[in-house]
Amino acid sequence: MATYKGIKGFNIQTVSSDPPAPFVGEVWYNSASATVKYRQGAIAASWATGGNMGTAKKSLAGAGIQTAALAIGGDTPPPVTNATEEYDGSAWTNGGNLTTARSTLAAAGTQTAALAFGGFVGNPTRTNATEEYGGSSWTNGGNLTTARNGLAGAGTQTAGLAFGGILAPGGGTNVSNATEEYDGSSWTNGGNLSAPVSNLGGCGTQTAGLKFGGYSPTASPANSGTTEEYNGSSWTSGGALGTARYDFAGCGIQTLALAFGGVPPPSGGTAATEKYDGTSWTATTNLNTARKEHAGAGLQTAGLAFGGGTPPLTAATEEFSDGVPAATKTVGTD
Repeated sequence: MATYKGIKGFNIQTVSSDPPAPFVGEVWYNSASATVKYRQGAIAASWATGGNMGTAKKSLAGAGIQTAALAIGGDTPPPVTNATEEYDGSAWTNGGNLTTARSTLAAAGTQTAALAFGGFVGNPTRTNATEEYGGSSWTNGGNLTTARNGLAGAGTQTAGLAFGGILAPGGGTNVSNATEEYDGSSWTNGGNLSAPVSNLGGCGTQTAGLKFGGYSPTASPANSGTTEEYNGSSWTSGGALGTARYDFAGCGIQTLALAFGGVPPPSGGTAATEKYDGTSWTATTNLNTARKEHAGAGLQTAGLAFGGGTPPLTAATEEFSDGVPAATKTVGTD
């Protein structure tokens, strides 16, 4: 039978307290706690290849988590599609179609209780239609107060949040700073964003939402890196993205968010990924493939990116796993 000494060439050291600075791979017996411990090395964050969607598309919306996500609507390319696909952590399958085909829409909620709202249905028409997904089919909900596309969403099916977006062609005053809150049947006005913005990122909940990046035609530069945090009634400034961008995707919660891909100044797609801790954004491992106009779902520690343009249009999916720092572990419990 193999022994630790036979494998490593030395015995496990017995100590009364953990070493102050153990090296990676070091193993010891702590006599005070009667446990065998070891030092595990850091694990880097990574994007891994997931299963492809059934159809390549851009300007779609995403909802759910990494192992139970939805891909909703989009361009395949134009005309817009009403298709929904469901992800189980390895493969996409067809779900129920939207009642109203659309692109550049927003979504919130889970795979079995999702909310889809707004979007572009064909030049020059934006929609205020809201639909609710029950895991197999969509039904109509209460309309947004204002029709718009290129907006962001957050929250749940019964407590949704919609903010920003394009009201009509032309930019400028045709871009919105409005926020709306959904209660499961109707939308009401919430506090306005500090500036009009479209093609932005959003995540979180109705009472703890997060807006980041986007395209602000009244600002210079128009490519935005600004972040704002919502408390259920008003928005306040947060830390700026390291890479200003629009037409990107994000996921997570207000204090643990992820932003990935998009269009940075002056143009073209990026693979840049950043993490937000509630105060500031920091760069992490890039997407394997730079893309824009894609969708996202999941959490900061387990994110999902799918679709978009690289160009050309792609059906590719990537799964994010957050890194972990070096740590001391106890054998048999960690």
